Amino acid sequence: MRTICVKGVRAALFVSACLSFAVPAVAQSVEWDVSLWGQRRAFTEHVEHLARYVERATGGEFVLNLSYGELSPNRENLDGIQAGRFEMAQFCAGYHPEKNRAITALELPFLGVRTLGEELAASRALYAHEAVVAEMAGWNAHLLMPTPLPQYNLVGGGTPPQDLNWLEGRAVRATGGIARALGQFGAETLSLTATETYDALEGATLDAVAFAQHAHFSFDTISLARWWTTNLDPGSVNCPVVVNIDALDALSDAHRAALDVGVERALDHYLRNYEDLILKWSEVLEVFGITPVTFSDEELANLRAGSADLHAIWAEEVTQAGLPADELVATITAALEAHRQSVD
Repeated sequence: MRTICVKGVRAALFVSACLSFAVPAVAQSVEWDVSLWGQRRAFTEHVEHLARYVERATGGEFVLNLSYGELSPNRENLDGIQAGRFEMAQFCAGYHPEKNRAITALELPFLGVRTLGEELAASRALYAHEAVVAEMAGWNAHLLMPTPLPQYNLVGGGTPPQDLNWLEGRAVRATGGIARALGQFGAETLSLTATETYDALEGATLDAVAFAQHAHFSFDTISLARWWTTNLDPGSVNCPVVVNIDALDALSDAHRAALDVGVERALDHYLRNYEDLILKWSEVLEVFGITPVTFSDEELANLRAGSADLHAIWAEEVTQAGLPADELVATITAALEAHRQSVD
């Protein structure tokens, strides 16, 4: 309500007249800058969908401006969120585990995640854990939504490997728990960003690349590939979308509601799109003439056997950082069990 007092010129009739009336609130338009990298791909489809939804749902009052590399290097997106240089960003935990130790629990090797739906359920459960929330708050960041990715496998050039002993002394692009798992067999892992990987593989700095399916298209490593491992499945990477907490708190109720609904719709769209890509992957390998490499159950058992030690090493590091390692892993395990029960 606003009150306006009008003083009359005819003092005999009016000393003053005060009129109170309601003034409609003027809608405030909001624009958020969003820092991504590379190019539009399956990995960013949920952000693309979210941007379309919130703009449409708010009649153009809430706009997400998506930038692919113009705002920040991909290793510095979390820093940019903290500094308020942009309002939303995507990052990968394995690029800087020291900044986001809690969510690296999702990058542990051989967690037993089988589907994108399971990866989504585990991520959302862990993102809600108080230790994770607190760690991200230190970066002025709120975990808005995950980027569910399948189990990673390798592509490489040259003669296809016959067994896992091939990894001995080989340079492999891998991050997080995947790097640790492959290191058990003597691989020399390099934590390159996705955008750095093609040049390294083309220049023979790398012998193989651990990526999810979409990335081999997006960063063109598939054009250099001669073989692909079908069943290595050492783990995945976790690459959340975060928003600046101050920007989130400044949203109106209507814009926050549009964002929340948009996230759910965006994740549904993302899963459908990525699952379709996975279904077509075998056809893609055939078209590109890429040889599938399948390892024996015995070899994979040997690879998994070391995962307990890797988990213990991770737990010690995380505990020393003041985080509840056992609770974080238990949260993931419980989420996986609950999801499986819900779909059975």
